Amino acid sequence: MELRQLYYFVKVAKKEHVTQAAEELHVAQSAVSRQIHQLEEELGVKLFLQKGRNLQLTPVGQLFLKRAEVILDDLERAVVEIHEFMDPEKGEIRLGFPHSLGVSVVPQVVAAFRKLHPNVKFRFRQGMYPSLIRDMVKGEIDLAFISPFPDEHEQVCGEVLLTEELFAILPPNHPLAGEREIDLLQLKEDTFVMFSEGYSLRPIVWEACQEAGFTPKIGFEGEETETIRGLVAAGMGVSLLPEMALYHAGVLQSAKVRIRTPQVTRNIGIIHRSNEKMPLVAKVFHGFLLRYFNGLEGKQGNKET
Repeated sequence: MELRQLYYFVKVAKKEHVTQAAEELHVAQSAVSRQIHQLEEELGVKLFLQKGRNLQLTPVGQLFLKRAEVILDDLERAVVEIHEFMDPEKGEIRLGFPHSLGVSVVPQVVAAFRKLHPNVKFRFRQGMYPSLIRDMVKGEIDLAFISPFPDEHEQVCGEVLLTEELFAILPPNHPLAGEREIDLLQLKEDTFVMFSEGYSLRPIVWEACQEAGFTPKIGFEGEETETIRGLVAAGMGVSLLPEMALYHAGVLQSAKVRIRTPQVTRNIGIIHRSNEKMPLVAKVFHGFLLRYFNGLEGKQGNKET
C-alpha cells in the first residue's frame, strides 16, 4: 500500500467522482482509477459502488476513509512539526519545571522570551525531581528547570543557572518575626511546615536543620509554595523557602528572616538530553536562559553590595 493510493482514495471519496478527483489531483483519470483498483485488490474488498455517474462508498469504504484521513492528517502534522523543528522562530518548546518555580520564575522568563520570539509556543509540564528526570529521558520534554542540579547522570546534562538563598518564614506574631537574621538553631522548638516527600526542597530544609544540630518537628506537609506560605502565615508553624517563592505576597502575610547559620541555598539548573540535538527553537530558548540568568546574577550581586 502506498501513500499515493490513500491520497487518491480520500479525494475520490470526497468528490464521489473519479474525473473530478483526477482534475484536482492534476493527474489522468486512468491513473486514479488504476490506483483505486490496486488498493481494492490489496485490501480484498470493494471500497466504492457505482451510483449513476458517481461513486458511493461501501460500508467498509466508509470505515477505511476514517482511518485513511487520520493517517494523512498525522502525516501532515508531522511535516509541519519537522519544518517548525528546523525554524527557530516557530515551533513549540516542551518545558518542565518544579512547582516552586511556577509562581514567578517560569512566567517571567517565558514572557521575556516571547517578546523576542512571539511565534514560539510552549507546552508546560510541572513535576517533582524524579518525574522531570524521567520525562526528560523518555523524550517527553525538551528542556527542564530542575533543583537540585544533578551532579552526574548518563542521559541528561545542562548548566546551573542560579544559586538561591533560602529564608526562614515565620508567623507574623512569632517572637523572632522582627529580627533581621537568625540562626536556624533558634527554631528547633518550633513546628515545621514542610514540602511532601519527593519535593526537592524537603531534603534541603531537613539537612539544614540537621547541620544546625536538631531534627525538625514536622506538623504539616504541603505540595505547593502558596500552601506552605499560607499555613505559616496562619500560625501553623515555620518553614524555609527560596527568595523567589516570596516575591508575590498572598492574603496572609508571613515574616521573612535571613538565616545566618548555616547558610541554606539551592541551585537551579536547566537540563536536556545528553546525546541528542535539541530542536532549534529549544536551542534558542536555552541560549536565552543562559544570558537571562547571567544578567540576573549580576543584578543580585550589585544589590548585595
